[in-house]
Amino acid sequence: MSHEQEAKKSEKSMLRYVLELVEIVVVAFALSWLIRTFVIEARVIPTGSMLPTIQLEDRVIVDKLFFKYFGKIQPGDVIVFHPPASAHSSDDFIKRLIAMSGDKVEIKNHTTYVNDQPLNEPYIKEPPKEDFGPVIVPEGSLFVMGDNRNNSADSREWGFLPAENVTGRTLFRYWPLNHFGPLD
Repeated sequence: MSHEQEAKKSEKSMLRYVLELVEIVVVAFALSWLIRTFVIEARVIPTGSMLPTIQLEDRVIVDKLFFKYFGKIQPGDVIVFHPPASAHSSDDFIKRLIAMSGDKVEIKNHTTYVNDQPLNEPYIKEPPKEDFGPVIVPEGSLFVMGDNRNNSADSREWGFLPAENVTGRTLFRYWPLNHFGPLD
């Protein structure tokens, strides 16, 4: 084989290698995008509205698929959602689901009540300072609050959350490692 033929063979081999590498990168990017968009996503917590349950800058894994088809969200779940327009934000929020459609919500004497029953809330930073309600959660809506009750923009401020705005349910915290595990 001549030197010229070897050079062409080597050039073809290098081109094939580069094309395979590009294909791998494109497929990996597409799979990553699909998984992150529709299945599971890592999130960084940008505010202190969920203190003490979730600390500022904690990282959590959010289920975006399985909760929709294999299990429903329920009061007590920590959910991620697109806020309603009245919240004046385009960033997703993370809050605790307090009440579902048809439930009565009221805060009085520093205690949250759902359907006239006091909630056991060992996860809150401190009891709410201000009374609220009573309100009935409309059909197709949810009522959410941050665990940092006195420092959280939530349903008490911007109203009910349309149920279709929910994009996921938190599964667990993965960072920092010393707090790794499910959210209480």
